Amino acid sequence: MRRIMGIVLAVLLVGGVVAAVVAGRDDEESGTATKTVRMVIGSEKADFFADPDVVEALAAKGYTVEAETAGSWAMEGLDLEGYDLAFPSSRAPAAELAEKHGVRGMLPRPFYSPLVVVSRRGAAEVLAANGLAELDEENPGTLKMAAYLDAAERDRTWQQLEGSGKYGELTGTLYISSTDPESSNSGALYLAAASYVANGGKVVASDAEVERTAPLLRKLVGVQGAQQTGTDAAFRDFVSGAGNPLVLVYESQVAALLDEQQNADDLVVLYPDTTVNSDHTVVPLTDDGRELAGLLGTDPDLRELAVRHGFRPQGDMAEFAAAAVGRTAYLKQRLTGVRQAPVPTSAVLRELARRARG
Repeated sequence: MRRIMGIVLAVLLVGGVVAAVVAGRDDEESGTATKTVRMVIGSEKADFFADPDVVEALAAKGYTVEAETAGSWAMEGLDLEGYDLAFPSSRAPAAELAEKHGVRGMLPRPFYSPLVVVSRRGAAEVLAANGLAELDEENPGTLKMAAYLDAAERDRTWQQLEGSGKYGELTGTLYISSTDPESSNSGALYLAAASYVANGGKVVASDAEVERTAPLLRKLVGVQGAQQTGTDAAFRDFVSGAGNPLVLVYESQVAALLDEQQNADDLVVLYPDTTVNSDHTVVPLTDDGRELAGLLGTDPDLRELAVRHGFRPQGDMAEFAAAAVGRTAYLKQRLTGVRQAPVPTSAVLRELARRARG
């Protein structure tokens, strides 16, 4: 009997060891993700967080992410109970969210992206021939904001521009398509840059300056009719050949497109000579949210993946330049000649947006 019991115990012991090994293997194969982080993000980051490589990199650090999209300025009106972080596309809406939810301390800014205007070669050449843009030998060019705003203020049409007759699609009022400034970050930053130029190179701060710049901003927005609430849909429309010849988007969206297809035909990217960078800023609502935000800015794998999706990591320009294969003919690797305009306070920017929408 003792011998039989010994054999049984030995079998059970071996079985237990095998079960432990199998369980360990199952744990390894299923990844190490143990925390689920819920977040609301700007639409321009949706592809980044949906990328299987990003999902895998976050899982390796112990995180599974559930991301929902919303306009950056629209996030303030959302019920964020149960969310771990909000990730709008710039500091201004992030600061408002932080104040509303009692978030203290410095807000993480893992990466940023300049705003650019995408155009077709024909439209860009017409703008350059009429003093509204400068084209480099390669495709990247510069949009002269003061000249463009002057044309917008005088309601100039494409037909009034020299050389436009060769392009049948260049008709009607000259304008840049942008997103709704009351709900979308890129639309609001467009008004920030335009108001800065219209205000003589000075950030709009007073009621008098709002009053002085509002009519021009109303023209910039009013001519567009219905506006998208996010740049993702506007950029997809442009890529498909639909819509306006000039569209304001994030550089990161163009970079991601170039990585996918390398050759973008007659695409020309115009960098406004006065602009506002979009500093993608995290508002951590829980400890897990703050930890994940820190990883986005410091983990080498996640930084590399951010660059792949076209974002410029904070603090190291070389990382973006190193990923320039397929992009150099379209994008500026260094933002020389591009002036950064200060952003008005959130209250002033909201008032400019409200006045622009009429």
